[in-house]
Amino acid sequence: MKKDKLQLFLQEGRIEAGCDEAGRGCLAGPVFAVAVILPEDFENDLLNDSKKLTEKQRNALRPIIEQQALAFAVGIVDNHEIDRINILNASFLAMHRAVAQLKIQPEHLLIDGNRFKAYPEISHTCIIKGDGKYLPIAAASILAKTYRDDYMEAIHQEYPEYDWSKNKGYPTLHHRKLVREIGITPYHRITFANLADQLRLDF
Repeated sequence: MKKDKLQLFLQEGRIEAGCDEAGRGCLAGPVFAVAVILPEDFENDLLNDSKKLTEKQRNALRPIIEQQALAFAVGIVDNHEIDRINILNASFLAMHRAVAQLKIQPEHLLIDGNRFKAYPEISHTCIIKGDGKYLPIAAASILAKTYRDDYMEAIHQEYPEYDWSKNKGYPTLHHRKLVREIGITPYHRITFANLADQLRLDF
């Protein structure tokens, strides 16, 4: 079945940046967000929500997006900041950090999801499942996912027993089991429910 064609813009004639994040539901590691501005003639039939693509497809699309985008930037909020300000605010902050680093200032932001903290002096539209509807958000989702995956594979070398190269910090049964049995690392989010339970057992 042919997928619906993703749209390149919401408001024609304005400089729009698609924004998405990766790692929001993880037990360990940062949340990554990316903002992407695509050219007005951008086309790519494979580009879609990163969750609907294979790892091989995402990795193939990443250099295409990076080379053809007018601008893109990555924002990161680590696990310690997440614990201080909560994951929702951390996701917003990561997006703000990405937008702030764009070499071209957008006139409008396309945000994946239903909530966002307004960025100063730039309007925005929240779009539920926007990464499956708009090319700039899909591009942001792919970059956020691949950059975060690279990070988790790197810190996997420090703590290989947690299998982050495969689970990327998400709460798999194996990951939860390891947290219960051997505890947490400096990369874990201690405010997440199962980790808080584990810490209480230690006292």
